[in-house]
Amino acid sequence: MTAELHSRRSVLVSGAAVAGTAAVALTACGSGDGGSGQAAHKPGGKVIALAEVPVGQAKSAKTPDGQEVLVAQPAKGTVACFSAVCTHQGCTVNPPENGQASCPCHGSVFDALTGEVKKGPASQPLSKVAVKIENGEVVTA
Repeated sequence: MTAELHSRRSVLVSGAAVAGTAAVALTACGSGDGGSGQAAHKPGGKVIALAEVPVGQAKSAKTPDGQEVLVAQPAKGTVACFSAVCTHQGCTVNPPENGQASCPCHGSVFDALTGEVKKGPASQPLSKVAVKIENGEVVTA
């Protein structure tokens, strides 16, 4: 009977250790923005060619690590990039039309050039993604 109790105790302890490790691993898989509201990405990865984003408009794109983003060119040679994940409940916003990106889940509307909320229920702007222009390409910064 002692061997059986020892065996059960070992299983419970091992299970707790695995659960603790999983919790630590999940904690490490956060948003990567360090609370700054700016998503972290590997620098220098191509997002989109600048020529594909008309001045005064925005386009949907993906970062090299697969994040859906909106890339805007509010003025010639100036770019801004935002996560395409709605800040209300995490749905991906539709591709921008007429300077706006709308969420198909609950109807929030964002300014595609600034990421600001134009219509709720979202109350926070889209998260900024750091980008820069290199050799005619919009790349992660």
